[in-house]
Amino acid sequence: MAEGVFIVFEGGDGVGKSTQARKLSEWITELGREVVLTLEPGGTPVGARLRDLVLNPAWGDVAPRAEALMYAADKAQHVHEVVFPALRRGAVVISDRYVDSLLAYQGAGRTLEVDRIEQIARWATSDLLPDLTILLDLDPGRGLATIEQKDRLEGAGEDLHVRAREFFLDLARRDPAHYLVLPARTGVRHLAALIRERVEPLLSEPDGTLRT
Repeated sequence: MAEGVFIVFEGGDGVGKSTQARKLSEWITELGREVVLTLEPGGTPVGARLRDLVLNPAWGDVAPRAEALMYAADKAQHVHEVVFPALRRGAVVISDRYVDSLLAYQGAGRTLEVDRIEQIARWATSDLLPDLTILLDLDPGRGLATIEQKDRLEGAGEDLHVRAREFFLDLARRDPAHYLVLPARTGVRHLAALIRERVEPLLSEPDGTLRT
């Protein structure tokens, strides 16, 4: 169904996903490709409301299952409204977070049944998988230490983030062909160069010419 390229950035909080997603978007745009740079949760008007519900501490205690379902709803709307339309017209979609975050944080992190969470997530996203997931890895304590005003998830305790990190790494180990794992704190330009090197073949035809 999809004719474009779907690239996702994953990893813990404070690892620099947004910076690298933006730099990759700028580079691909310079190559002449349409790029849709987006994020989860919050990449649609509905998603923005859901983002507030799951991350704003003002809402108090949110049940882990309710939290997981709201994240899944955000992804369903995001894929329907943003991702699929862009891919169908041949764009490169770059998303800051996707299904892996739901599995890592609400599944492993909140210690819910990961298999059940994955069933919900895959159904919500019509089984759409990224062409490449770029995982920026960092000790959670280092990443969280850079965030002054923490949202509900960032302030949920380091143990949750440690479990999420290990799950991210486990997902990458299971499918190395579709993951690029990089240490997050190795220099913005260096990371951007490594990411471009891995992404470039996805933008090319079999004969090496750039897809337009």
